[in-house]
Amino acid sequence: MNDFEGLVAIVTGGASGIGLATARLLASRGAKVACLDLNPRVDEPLVGIRADVSDDDSVRAAVDAVVAGFGRLDVVVNNAGIGAQGDVAANPDDEWRRVWEVNVGGIVRVTRAALPHLRRSPAAAVVNTGSIAGWAGLPQRALYSATKGAVHALTLAMAADHVREGVRVNAVAPGTADTPWVGRLLDSAPDPDAERAALEARQPHGRLVSADEVAGAIAYLASPLSGSTAGTVLAVDGGMHGLRLRPKS
Repeated sequence: MNDFEGLVAIVTGGASGIGLATARLLASRGAKVACLDLNPRVDEPLVGIRADVSDDDSVRAAVDAVVAGFGRLDVVVNNAGIGAQGDVAANPDDEWRRVWEVNVGGIVRVTRAALPHLRRSPAAAVVNTGSIAGWAGLPQRALYSATKGAVHALTLAMAADHVREGVRVNAVAPGTADTPWVGRLLDSAPDPDAERAALEARQPHGRLVSADEVAGAIAYLASPLSGSTAGTVLAVDGGMHGLRLRPKS
């Protein structure tokens, strides 16, 4: 499948987890892919570019480097994000600002820098990485949930602003995914095996979401074959958001 043939994509947070899985998938389907990351170590054919999405100068320099190197920009995957734990009283103001600057401000900065180039593309698409935490009330995730709820709302507003310019904007909302960040949370738990079992049990299909599954959803939304899909937040959560199953007997 070569639906991305001739297109150039940026994936933020593209050196690990969901971002890396997405970058590899887009490249396998024909795209030239630049992975923007604080530690952009990736293998060919991916191209790593250092970027801090919380810093506007860094973002603009990275986007300019992509366009200078490849001559165009068609797809932006705003995947860079950081986590936070605790209830609403658990994190000080500095941490609220830090997580907000990455998870929400990062999308703003990267998309803002990319828009002039996307407007010239015949297949422009932006895909943001939201979360089940933006929809469902999860314990001890107040700060993280606030940012991901904002990502969902921002996605819809961006879609409304830019769809008539030919720039489609959508988002994915993964359930608890098997990523390095979740792995670190499990490692820090008093009983990692019990914590993993609890996270798996709260998802209807009984397991963590894989990075490759989220990447597949991102590729669907970004593909030129999905030209009539805009303003969508696509759940990739094993049914966690929409299903209400009866307890196992």
